[in-house]
Amino acid sequence: MPIKLPATLPAFDVLSREGVMVMSDTDAARQDIRPLRIGLLNLMPKKIQTETQFARLIGSTPLQIELSLIRMSEHETKNTAAEHMAEFYRPFQEVKSERFDGLVITGAPIEHLPYEDVTYWNELTEILDWTQTHVHNSFGVCWGGMAMLWHFHGINKHMLDAKAFGCFRHRNLAPASPYLRGFSDDLLIPVSRWTELRQPEIDEVAGLNTLIASDQSGPCLVEDPGHRALMIFNHLEYDSTTLKDEYDRDVAAGKAINVPQNYYPDDNPAKMPLNRWRSHAHLLYGNWINQIYQTTPYDLDLIGQ
Repeated sequence: MPIKLPATLPAFDVLSREGVMVMSDTDAARQDIRPLRIGLLNLMPKKIQTETQFARLIGSTPLQIELSLIRMSEHETKNTAAEHMAEFYRPFQEVKSERFDGLVITGAPIEHLPYEDVTYWNELTEILDWTQTHVHNSFGVCWGGMAMLWHFHGINKHMLDAKAFGCFRHRNLAPASPYLRGFSDDLLIPVSRWTELRQPEIDEVAGLNTLIASDQSGPCLVEDPGHRALMIFNHLEYDSTTLKDEYDRDVAAGKAINVPQNYYPDDNPAKMPLNRWRSHAHLLYGNWINQIYQTTPYDLDLIGQ
């Protein structure tokens, strides 16, 4: 089954050209089936790029997915056209009476700020509490996952002396986890952040399970069964050139930035990078969708009860 997207959403054409099955609202209405309702709370500046990355992964399962794009109610984005936001996104305050099978909370380029200094922090904490009554399973990505750990467990992020930037080897610590079904014992994952979580602090909280970790960049994927949530601090959803785009941007701006580690062939930025994480990205998000499908109530009104 395909992912249901508005036919005018830029991701619709992009994913169609890639061979991802997409379906318009009109076609989806003809099927007698309840699609999984997945929300994407998009906190990234480049909304179109981010929504396409996640739609690509969420839409690659055999299940019909209805993807809802959500934004913070008062925060105005400066990097995406207002017309795009008005047509495709709904503010949280308009959707908070609804229920979702899953919710993805993206990262945001605000790692340097204390959580409480983020302009939309109060509304984000409202959203996190709302997931416990209106969302079956949540998935926090990078800063979004860190914010979840801070809000629910008081585990704080720590600033790094230098940006963790590149593709790092990671270990599969929980091969029996349904979220890691089909995973290799060792895998490569893109990393791009100025902060870290520390494993000893995670270990102090009963119930949290670290599923993937790296000797270089620390914990990566953490399960929080008590809050029906996953948190990943790195970026399996990245396109092949996302790290290159970040590197080129900083070089053009005259910022001090290291060449992303283990990313370019021969560590040479003149060469095009190869994507060596795509298969695990599809596995992880496919496994997440499958777990939701296996456990979510058919009656949406029962979600969160």
